[in-house]
Amino acid sequence: MAAVIGFAGFSNSGKTRLISRLVSYFTSISIRCAVVKHDAHGHYTEASGTDSAQFVEAGAAATVIISPNSSVIMHRESFSLEMMLTRLQAEGFELILIEGFKKGNHEQVALFRNKEQADILSELNHLPIAVVAPEDLKAYSVAGVPFFEPDDVASIAGWIRRRM
Repeated sequence: MAAVIGFAGFSNSGKTRLISRLVSYFTSISIRCAVVKHDAHGHYTEASGTDSAQFVEAGAAATVIISPNSSVIMHRESFSLEMMLTRLQAEGFELILIEGFKKGNHEQVALFRNKEQADILSELNHLPIAVVAPEDLKAYSVAGVPFFEPDDVASIAGWIRRRM
């Protein structure tokens, strides 16, 4: 069963940067990772002018792009996070990292860059399993919960590996 860890924070808290760095780290040691990103505002669109964008705009219920090294599936229906996690686990991923889904019930790491963003701690459904923030904001962290600095990717990755 894949390890599932979410990363929750407000916009510009460093979620994408940290997850990208973790994916690079885990990929370099042959751990197969998947990332699920929450597009809460529905902003994602296929690149304008592409064939696939035209199919989506025309109303295709699903558009599949298959190339020699990858494939992309776009459905016009929404999947729950739980449904997607089940699917990814069935596909044999060892680690699934989730960006966003603040109100999810999965384990989450809270990220913040300033004291205002530390309010993420009160937005989560449960205590985070770790906090990632600059050292000078450690006072806003949660007692007894591991604390990491954003650029300490090796320590964060090591902690995740122990959880796996």
